[in-house]
Amino acid sequence: MKPLRHFADDLANAIERVGNPVLVGLDPRWELLPGALNPGENANFEQRGQAFEKFCCQIIDVVAPLVAAVKPQVAFFEECGPAGMVALGKVIAYARQAGLLVILDGKRNDIGSTAEAYARGILGRDGQSAWEADAVTVSPYLGADSLEPFINVAEERGAGLFVLVKTSNPGSHMLQDQRLPDGPVYRRVADFVEKQSELTLGERGYGIVGAVVGATYPEQLAELRNAMPQTWFLVPGFGSQGGTAQDVASAFDGRGLGALVNNSRGINFAYRRPEYQERFGEARWQEAVEAATREMIAQLRAETLAGQIKLPFSPA
Repeated sequence: MKPLRHFADDLANAIERVGNPVLVGLDPRWELLPGALNPGENANFEQRGQAFEKFCCQIIDVVAPLVAAVKPQVAFFEECGPAGMVALGKVIAYARQAGLLVILDGKRNDIGSTAEAYARGILGRDGQSAWEADAVTVSPYLGADSLEPFINVAEERGAGLFVLVKTSNPGSHMLQDQRLPDGPVYRRVADFVEKQSELTLGERGYGIVGAVVGATYPEQLAELRNAMPQTWFLVPGFGSQGGTAQDVASAFDGRGLGALVNNSRGINFAYRRPEYQERFGEARWQEAVEAATREMIAQLRAETLAGQIKLPFSPA
């Protein structure tokens, strides 16, 4: 039976609703939390998990009217053990209630029934899965049979996935850039992902199998957009890792769609950035979150084709 939802269509519609492609990563780093939310060095894991939940939910309160989606990073919650995972579940539910799409950044990877268990546990809303995420990040380096279970479950449940193709970290060249007879490894992965996107196309021209392509490699980003016209891109590396609006400009199609540009630290902890530190300070950290989000929206609209999207609010 055809699912009622199609992730790629939902994503396009959500981005057009808010008028921008900003994705806010939720990375609750203990040592960077505002003092009002940090119960101190001697806090136990339960207290830390509760602090993470409160921090992320207060970010969601600020960004939900401004952006289409959030991306919780599982590692920071997992560091707190069971209490952290309870907090993650509550953050996902809170984001959904706020009308946001949720991309779970867990970089899952396995084969056979194990991959299927990952997919069934993570993907699908309205009681279809335990975590109720709209999409998940996936590593491709166990091969096609590690991705197919995720694709099948996502298609069945109206969800999506983002496969690591060319990541933003400096060490990505060790494997991703290695040459094969027909080109670098990342192009082999890209060809597979684009084929899966073609097989799962929605009404808006994109498939449910997306690609993670870093802002820190703008030449490869442009190359991959040309090679993958029907694949949604999740673009990390903006802001704290050095990526700029100009670096990600090639990720978009003529409608301003095709890419979600992620910013985690630069938004989560904006109150620590020099330009916001004096203006807001630690006590007004949520105002700094809003200012940083609006600043990123304005930059992407001014310097990329994301400016083609109708703007439903003032970014200033």
